[in-house]
Amino acid sequence: MIPTVALNDGTSFPELGFGTYKLQGEDGVAAIEAAIGAGYRLLDSAVNYENETEVGEAVRRSGIRDELIVTTKVPGRDHGYDQTIRSAHASLERLGLERIDLYLIHWPNPSVGRYVETFRAMVDLQSDGAVGSVGVSNFTEQMLTRLIEETGVTPAVNQVEMHPYFPQAALRAFHAAHGIRTESWSPLARRSELLAEQVVADVAAAHGVTPTQAVLRWHTQLGSTPIPKSATPARQRENADVFGFTLTDDEMAALSSLERGRLWGGDPETHEEM
Repeated sequence: MIPTVALNDGTSFPELGFGTYKLQGEDGVAAIEAAIGAGYRLLDSAVNYENETEVGEAVRRSGIRDELIVTTKVPGRDHGYDQTIRSAHASLERLGLERIDLYLIHWPNPSVGRYVETFRAMVDLQSDGAVGSVGVSNFTEQMLTRLIEETGVTPAVNQVEMHPYFPQAALRAFHAAHGIRTESWSPLARRSELLAEQVVADVAAAHGVTPTQAVLRWHTQLGSTPIPKSATPARQRENADVFGFTLTDDEMAALSSLERGRLWGGDPETHEEM
């Protein structure tokens, strides 16, 4: 059983979720269905992942729609008030669901300068019942401050790159002060040597767990919801089984000391996706 925390809108939100990036086709549906069977209740998708249809199908097959939080994201090309309303309804159609449980702005795209009106549309969709919680992804403190000041609504979630190489301490502190839940994408620092680091191996060995489990536990103890992805049922179960041990303060600090910055150049001030 994956524990939950309350978001600033009262929603019960899992401390660990399931990423669906690149899970497509019938194999993708099967992988997502297996994850639900393994206990995941938070599913992360996006228009740009081109798999909303698969996520919706897995949700229907699960038979437990009401227990699940289905996330999708507004792509950059749909920024703007009217565009966001249209984008949300198109996502609902692809998902085949009556509600998007968590709706995020995928990237702020500051050169376009329309994320505030995009968020206003999301808040209105929330009022209409088409959307549950509203949040953002890849936003900085300054961008979050502007959103809150100009809309009067604090995002429930900010999903950002986070792993021991990039612990995001300052941003997490800002989130904590404003009641925003941190969500970690690429929590295991894909395509890096993180899981082979000696300190990760030492922490894992001390608790009789895998390096992956040690890193995911680091996330949850920092108050962030990681969303690891795996198409393998055994790995899915392993990734979710991280709540039976507790890392010490020294172990947490040792993992955070691996910090070296972003790994893929995704600086929200400059990186933009349409």
